[in-house]
Amino acid sequence: MHASNGKEKLVVEVVAAHNLMPKDGEGSSSPFVEVEFENQRLRTQVKHNDLNPVWNEKLVFHVSDLPNLPYRTVDVNVFNERRSNNTRNFLGKVRVSASSAAREGHESVQLHTLDKRSLFSHVRGELTLKLYLSTKAEVKPVSPAAAAAGGGAIVSKKNKKMQRKGANLVVPKQILPGPSNEMKPAVVTAFPGGGGGGGVFNDYSLKETRPHLGRTSSAYDLVEQMQYLYVRVVKARELAAAYAGGEAVAEVKLGNYKGITKRVSFSTNPEWNQVFAFSRDCIQSSAVEVFVKEGNKKDEFLGRVWFDLSEVPKRVPPDSQLAPQWYRMEDKKGEKMKSGEVMVSIWFGTQADEAFSEAWHSKAANVHFDGLNSIKSKVYLSPKLWYLRIGVIEAQDVVLGDKMRYPELYVKVQVGNQVLKTRIASLSGRSFSNPYWDEDLMFVVAEPFEDYLLISIEDHLGSSRGDEVVGRMALPVSNVERHLDEKGAVSRWYNLDTLEGKAVGFGCRVHLRASLEGGYHVLDEATVYSSDVRPTAKQLWKPSIGVLEVGILGASNLVPMKVKEGKGGIADAYCVAKYGQKWVRTRTAVDSLSPRWNEQYTWEVFDPCTVISIGLFDNSRVAGAGSRDTRIGKVRIRLSTLDTDRVYAHAYPLMMLHPSGVKKMGELHLAVRFTCANMLNVLHMYATPLLPRMHYVVPLSMAQLESLRHQAMSVVAARLGRAEPALGREVVEYMLDHDSNMWSMRKSKANFLRLTKVVGWVVAAGRTMEMLRSWQRPVVSAVFLMMFMVAVMVPEIVMPCVLLTMAGVGMWRYRLRLRHPPYMDAKVSYAESVHLDELDEEFDSFPTSRSPELVRMRYDRLRSVAGRIQTAVGDLATQGERFQALLSWRDPRATFLFVVVCLVAAFGFYLVPIRWVVALGGGYYLRPPRFRSRHPSSSISFFKRLPSNADGML
Repeated sequence: MHASNGKEKLVVEVVAAHNLMPKDGEGSSSPFVEVEFENQRLRTQVKHNDLNPVWNEKLVFHVSDLPNLPYRTVDVNVFNERRSNNTRNFLGKVRVSASSAAREGHESVQLHTLDKRSLFSHVRGELTLKLYLSTKAEVKPVSPAAAAAGGGAIVSKKNKKMQRKGANLVVPKQILPGPSNEMKPAVVTAFPGGGGGGGVFNDYSLKETRPHLGRTSSAYDLVEQMQYLYVRVVKARELAAAYAGGEAVAEVKLGNYKGITKRVSFSTNPEWNQVFAFSRDCIQSSAVEVFVKEGNKKDEFLGRVWFDLSEVPKRVPPDSQLAPQWYRMEDKKGEKMKSGEVMVSIWFGTQADEAFSEAWHSKAANVHFDGLNSIKSKVYLSPKLWYLRIGVIEAQDVVLGDKMRYPELYVKVQVGNQVLKTRIASLSGRSFSNPYWDEDLMFVVAEPFEDYLLISIEDHLGSSRGDEVVGRMALPVSNVERHLDEKGAVSRWYNLDTLEGKAVGFGCRVHLRASLEGGYHVLDEATVYSSDVRPTAKQLWKPSIGVLEVGILGASNLVPMKVKEGKGGIADAYCVAKYGQKWVRTRTAVDSLSPRWNEQYTWEVFDPCTVISIGLFDNSRVAGAGSRDTRIGKVRIRLSTLDTDRVYAHAYPLMMLHPSGVKKMGELHLAVRFTCANMLNVLHMYATPLLPRMHYVVPLSMAQLESLRHQAMSVVAARLGRAEPALGREVVEYMLDHDSNMWSMRKSKANFLRLTKVVGWVVAAGRTMEMLRSWQRPVVSAVFLMMFMVAVMVPEIVMPCVLLTMAGVGMWRYRLRLRHPPYMDAKVSYAESVHLDELDEEFDSFPTSRSPELVRMRYDRLRSVAGRIQTAVGDLATQGERFQALLSWRDPRATFLFVVVCLVAAFGFYLVPIRWVVALGGGYYLRPPRFRSRHPSSSISFFKRLPSNADGML
């Protein structure tokens, strides 16, 4: 751990405040400012009877851990001093990230709007601060007299001790913003061995929260109520024609916040039809004004109307929307104009209002134009994906260019960006012009089918001469026949064209078997985190078994993702949730490290053993600074671990792995509820196969599935990237875990530790048996010997006793079941103690760029092989963890089923002689293949549905 040398100090210069709320009952206040940083608290002098006080006081704080300064916050509170009873009133607060501290001499004034402490606080005004690091400033001791006069400091004993010790540190240059007004990325730093900074950023635990839910409406009962002032500006009429040829805009202004409509070509009757939403927490004025302006003249307006907020009506859905009305506008003198009206509707509502999704929010007024569309909430649907199977059988009468050599013919098939080739044709017993392949190629295509199937027969002439196309054809994917079962498609002969595009008649043709397979589920995400297992064809879908509701409440303590002059460290965060084919994206909370969304979404559930993924991202398009959004963190929740009809409200830790270690990026607050109408339907799902029938009747190899998964991810990313606003490819790749199978020493160690923990019970059983054999505890050994003799003499009671014991342990451990959903676990991920060199290897490019050519080839080959070993070890650990999950109540429905089956089986084994059970079981297991089903048994299907610690892997 690095320490400070005691020279660097954080200076918070409190400059001034203005337009404060009067709190003394006489129309004024006596404000002072109290600043807290790392358990150190300092305050300014009191300015009596002044709503626009000026302090210009410097408060100096010790910095205990300078490299972690960007992850600290400075809490600034403004109070009113009451002389009568020596108490104080709250006037507002500001939380500033310490990452905005500049170098001494480069500091700049930062204007902050005062925030409320609670929903019922009455706050207004702004506070001006300067933050910078100084080696010259000294922490001055404060005398009791000075403290009584209004200035004082409270420093904890721990901090006093740290101040006496001091440390040697150098401020990293990259974390200090310069004086420019440009957006700059905030550099995230961490240290070997894990969490980096102390305090809250080392806390990777899940926290239960108690938000005030269910106060909006029955449709929004998993989020907190948020009040908004809605202003809809529809159109204007009878405007002055003197400005013809320009552009007309409407501006809605509420205190320090405003919203501007789109620009339309000037006419006497312009039309906008836009809605603006102002959060009630930000309202600092008693009236809202609507201006109609000529677009090229900022200071002049053609007319205005204003509304008293005390007269604005409230609307609660399902009430109908307020009808807009015409209002006569006023001129600059406040007099009614002879001509000129604007159509406006205004009301108070919540986020349950239908206008919420289309409204421009007040805090987005300064968003860069290119990023305006990217800040709205949106629902996306993944395209319906199909597997396209092309069976290349043979060809006839292939015309070769070079007849003097032995041909090496193969077929290349291309669909969009996907290209596959067959092996070299077999010519045994055939002529050169009639090659034979009989090979299936699989592709991923999406509805609507826009691509063509391009098929060509090529001859490999050698590495120097390349390949020669001897025939080709194009077939629309939409013309391919669809199949829902294992019955193969009817094969057909297709005529080929030469390079010049001329048909070769019936001489050169290819024999193909093409089909769109609707019986498979197209995997576009990692199998262990799958959110949907339904087949492609809707005819094969089963009815839904329940509903999943997720309230995305907000986030807290986010790490600043960028630095902007005047605002310090900021983040423009939004959430993306993916379950099944439905993706949702919340609106972007602009310039906030503790954003609040309070948006609720619903999904139909067809299988309880699925996972919903929720990711948090920083919107880079808000300021027009870039096109790739930055990852902040991700949460996965397995539905089978949730109790039915229970609301889970928790703060989930957001962790990201960086080349310098794991870092907590903040916390995501969610409220989750899984409901089902018929519990028997849910329990029945545990005995059914996890994947559709085609995956077991005509199985695909692991290599095929992995290749097709990457193709599916590319198709989904391309389609969602064409939406408006687009969902970036980096977002889709992160949500679908595109790099989950890449080699990582950290993941390999984590999977090995998982396996070690699973097989640890075998070692413990061996030690117990050795203890019993050694008679270290004679009473225990004697009892065990008696039980062993009874089991040998009466073998019929062995299985009932074992099953009864397991059922009893399961019921006993019911009280120890987990009370919260699974979450990202830093220990399970082996992320806290990973070595920096292993992280460098994990973040290395593929192929590697760290070594010469020969070593690079060997290194890449090693990573490819090790990636498969890593997956195999992880699968082995998953099976053991599923066995442990039988009695852990992690999946309460599965454990309930297992306990019931154990109880029933215990009585069955007691009533039926064990010899008959063994005979029947062995006979059933050794039955002829014709009496076996290709479907997995109910017990195997049940076992594969059990959860494992893979849900907590980072």
